[in-house]
Amino acid sequence: MSHDYYQQQAEQFYQSTVTVDMTPLYDRFLPKVPAGGHIVDAGCGSGRDSLHFSRLGYRVTAFDASPALVQLARAHSGLPVVQCRFEEFSTPAPADAIWACASLLHVPLAELAAVMAHLTTQLKPGGVFYCSFKYGQGETSREGRHFTNLDETGLKQLLNGLPLNIAEQWQTGDLRPGREQERWLNALLVKVAE
Repeated sequence: MSHDYYQQQAEQFYQSTVTVDMTPLYDRFLPKVPAGGHIVDAGCGSGRDSLHFSRLGYRVTAFDASPALVQLARAHSGLPVVQCRFEEFSTPAPADAIWACASLLHVPLAELAAVMAHLTTQLKPGGVFYCSFKYGQGETSREGRHFTNLDETGLKQLLNGLPLNIAEQWQTGDLRPGREQERWLNALLVKVAE
């Protein structure tokens, strides 16, 4: 289970991700979020993105399943990061946006549509949902972590029956030094108005 990996490797993971420059992704996501809007950082990891959004004046609700990462993210971001799993998360009022950067890929494919549906209920109609997955097909395990890989066809199938439309999808290299050859599928989804 990925959760155990992050408990044991939290400090190393934190160090390898906390300083990564995410500007190319922020530049696509943030223009679609109202100024001062409410962003949910789903699977916030180090708290890097939560801190960035908070400094820009957005209201941020951050959560992660790993108790060790939650502690590090609280210390880094100064935000009251919640410890819970995706399917346990709820926000008192629907959010303007959800940011799920390299986090939903740890959900088994069989559970992913239900998790996405649950998170979508936490989003306002017209709200934006950013997510990213390692590019490919099928499921893999590495170093005790589970990965669900998606390509454009897989994403389309995943969203079938969910109230989410693809606004944009694009591929990027990994932004961590030395990992540039790893491909990612990025998507900006918009919740369909009822």
